Amino acid sequence: MAVGAILMIAVGVIWATNSWLSDRFTETTRVRAELRLALYSGNILSELQRTAVVPLLLARDPALLSSLNSNDYSITSQRLISAKKEIAAASIRLLDASGRTVAATDRQLLGASYPQAPFYVDALRSRETVFSVSERPTGGTEFIYSRAMTVDGRLAGVIVVEAELSKFERSWAGISDAVAVVDSSGQIILATEPKWRGLTMEQALTARSAPSAILRAFQVTADWANEPPDAYLKGAAVMRTETRLPFRGWRMIAFTTYDSIRERVNAVLALEIMGFAILLAVAFYLLSRRARVQSAAYLRESVELRALNARLSREIAERERVQKDLAVAEQTLAQSSKLAALGEMSAAVSHELNQPLAAMKTYLAGARLLLQRSRGDEALASFQRIDDLIERMGAITRQLKSYARKGGEAFEPVDLRAAISSALSMMEPQLRARTVKITRTLPRGRVWVMADRIRLEQVIINLLRNALDATKTTGEPQIDILLTAGESAVMRVRDNGPGLTDLEKLFEPFWTTKKPGEGTGLGLAISSGIVKDFGGRLTAHNAEDGGAVFEVQLPLLAEKTKGETPRAAE
Repeated sequence: MAVGAILMIAVGVIWATNSWLSDRFTETTRVRAELRLALYSGNILSELQRTAVVPLLLARDPALLSSLNSNDYSITSQRLISAKKEIAAASIRLLDASGRTVAATDRQLLGASYPQAPFYVDALRSRETVFSVSERPTGGTEFIYSRAMTVDGRLAGVIVVEAELSKFERSWAGISDAVAVVDSSGQIILATEPKWRGLTMEQALTARSAPSAILRAFQVTADWANEPPDAYLKGAAVMRTETRLPFRGWRMIAFTTYDSIRERVNAVLALEIMGFAILLAVAFYLLSRRARVQSAAYLRESVELRALNARLSREIAERERVQKDLAVAEQTLAQSSKLAALGEMSAAVSHELNQPLAAMKTYLAGARLLLQRSRGDEALASFQRIDDLIERMGAITRQLKSYARKGGEAFEPVDLRAAISSALSMMEPQLRARTVKITRTLPRGRVWVMADRIRLEQVIINLLRNALDATKTTGEPQIDILLTAGESAVMRVRDNGPGLTDLEKLFEPFWTTKKPGEGTGLGLAISSGIVKDFGGRLTAHNAEDGGAVFEVQLPLLAEKTKGETPRAAE
């Protein structure tokens, strides 16, 4: 328990420390990245502002104006090279009125013509210093300030000064992981990654091959406590920081890896793990010392254990003898239980066969009279009913075992309306022997349940027979049968007899309020067991205006009852 507690505390402390330090160092790294971006953006703005003044100064240079006016450019290029060194510009070009390069710091550009270049066309239109960005033929991006030069109000040429921003890319590459400048259209114009230039940031990030599943798994395992990465750069998770430049809608984006964060966090975690390892070593030492003390105590107890073993051997022999006697007693008890179950089954069979036997007696008497009157066809119908009753008696003897054990018979969809009609037909002889008003309220459509038809009819007959017995002393006996189909199928059998006296013992076997010889007390117990086998329940209560109400609830087969019409009384 001590070792487990130490391990749980260690895991909790390491987890909390890792989470807290990761959040703290991540925020520190993010702040540092933002400060670097502020410094980088300041450098870019300073370079652009410094370069923006140069075209205005050179456009007023008398030597340049004179060379344009006289078309003598022998020393113009050297003058531009001197100006480039003084102002630290990337390049300077002098274009004549037609857009041809007449002087340049890069002599390879002499003679090049730019009549359609943005820096030439915009300068002619504006007559002010204009800024433009264009692609170099040799690769890269040019950041150009240009201004038209006039002599006596006449266009003489255009001075073009390129700002030196590529030097920042080289300086950023040695400090930050990845830095890029994006223009207002989302295109990358400066980047420490040369392949990014000219792409959007989304294209640049997807241009590199994504890490494989194994490498990504190792990466996630290594950074299990970091926040979800903003992107993946060269297969490594990176943090994205962004700032806006107050110049033509430019944005600067930097990507920083989590390596420095992970190193600092792992250093602290290593110290914590070392501390818990020492604590575990001390705990193991104390446990081993305790084990040695216990071993010595076990040696002292070995003598006592020998004596105890001898005593246990004697007790085991005594227990074996007692177990043999117990086995004999259990066999006797099992035989008694079998006899009791046999008695219950005999009583159940006797109870359930009374109704078919009484009906058979009635049908035989009717058949005798019909034969005496030479009405053979009707007598054959009575014999057919007697044959049905004999088949039913055989089914009852097979299926009344449900009281002793759960039934395993196969169920099938049964229509409760048809089951009620069949049960009433079965009870027809007993009903004709008395004057009883029976009211049936049934749905117009069929009510399907999953059950055994014969056992379900057996339950309905038991309830009807109990209702008949309960109304023997009633002046105007009445039995109401109500069937409804909602979330479940509910059948209620109500009588106007004296009601129920002891509801708690109502469904117990062999409990009855009838006189000896009139009932076995098994009808309701058997019916309750059958309904439970069907997945329903059988309940009883007294009606408010007198009489007893028995309610059978069974699961309804919804697919069989869709589209049923409202119920109607019969």
